Amino acid sequence: MWMWMRRRMSCFVLLPTIAIMRTWIDPIVAGAQVASSFYDTGLLLAVKNHYNHTIDASNSSSEDTLQKAISNFYIIHNLILGLAPLLSAYILARLSDKGNRKITICVPLAGYLISRLFLLFVILWDWPIEIMYGSAALNGLTGWFTAYWSGVMAWASRGSSESKRSLRLIIIELVYGLAGFIGSLASGHIFVHFQITRHNGVVLVSCSLALYLFCLLYSIFVLKPPHVEGIQNVNPIPSDRESKNKVAAPTENSRLLGTYSDGQAASILAINTTLPPKVLIALLFTGAIFYNVAVSGAVDVLPFYVIKEPLSWGPVFIGYGSAAGYLIFITSFLAVYILSGRVKDLVLTCIGIVSFCAGILIMAFVQKTYLYYIARAVMMFSLIPLPTIRSVLSKQVQGSSYGKIFVVLQFSLAISAVITSIAFNKIYQATLQLFSGSSFILSAVIAALSLIPIGIAAYKYPTRPNTDATT
Repeated sequence: MWMWMRRRMSCFVLLPTIAIMRTWIDPIVAGAQVASSFYDTGLLLAVKNHYNHTIDASNSSSEDTLQKAISNFYIIHNLILGLAPLLSAYILARLSDKGNRKITICVPLAGYLISRLFLLFVILWDWPIEIMYGSAALNGLTGWFTAYWSGVMAWASRGSSESKRSLRLIIIELVYGLAGFIGSLASGHIFVHFQITRHNGVVLVSCSLALYLFCLLYSIFVLKPPHVEGIQNVNPIPSDRESKNKVAAPTENSRLLGTYSDGQAASILAINTTLPPKVLIALLFTGAIFYNVAVSGAVDVLPFYVIKEPLSWGPVFIGYGSAAGYLIFITSFLAVYILSGRVKDLVLTCIGIVSFCAGILIMAFVQKTYLYYIARAVMMFSLIPLPTIRSVLSKQVQGSSYGKIFVVLQFSLAISAVITSIAFNKIYQATLQLFSGSSFILSAVIAALSLIPIGIAAYKYPTRPNTDATT
């Protein structure tokens, strides 16, 4: 009898726990990012091997020619990948906001699985590398990262309270980063040591596809919508929820202003005139776009930078270098975890921007492998800005509009990233002989410019009360 009761009690404890765990998006984020790390390493090495065989090795300038060929491939590939999802991602976001939150996660994952199968065919059957342009188009038409990541952010935001949202979003980024770290460390070794055919990269790409399949099945059959934690923000103006008078929050246009006492009305008017919500959103968008341009430009050029002289990295060191980049997810998470609640969100954002600027300036002058890791260490807080900006944005709109605000932000970032990719790759090609680190210096300058709108928003944005106790 006692054993039977214990089993019943265990069931009562386990079932709610399992139900809560099924709302977590983290397993999908982790699995998809490991798969992406495997794929990115496989694609870079496949492109390099392809052009190694097509470029005349006897040519004295073959190294520069190889760099330009790889760079041109990625210009076209990233252009297609960035522009293709513009319409589909918005449609998916609208459908998601109408109630089916899974759609912005499941459809892009299906696109990843199908489109990235093309790389396996390229390796196995020596298809032209230009086939990957079609892969990019298919991936884009199913929403790509634009729809997928806005869906992940909306999912996490819906399941968290305002006071805990910055921390929740940075935890998602931490999971993403740890998965990328593990995937990048393993990718080079898998590429080199696990070969079942004469074709390099088959096992690596197959592992990537298996992980995408797992994530897709998990999102369809296991994942369930989260419980909406706390009171969702129904207006963009912060309210004093611990006020003795229990004043109801005003609407965006303060239509209820006349119903308050003079002192309450003056207080609300002061909040309104501190910074209008639309101005704050515009400043956040501007800062995010500038910062994304800086980061995207540097990240686009970095793979070419490390495979050429003087670094001349192979598959294993490419994996190590990528893994070092993902360590910033851990350090950025620790910074937000420790400082959140003590420092305003947008001040944290400024700290992250300064960290990136300093690190990328060092990267411009890297000639030895150890200097690369020093530059990465200095960039330890550079992940903080974008998830923190998303968190602040989510507090300016209704919960039912999370999908739209995140996808519009992701649109802005995607379009700017496409333009950036072309510009930075061309600048890199033009400065190969003069100073190949020029792109990184330009990246640091653009990142510094993002401090202007973010600094204004940080100065004007009122500090929100701690709502942990009431949420």
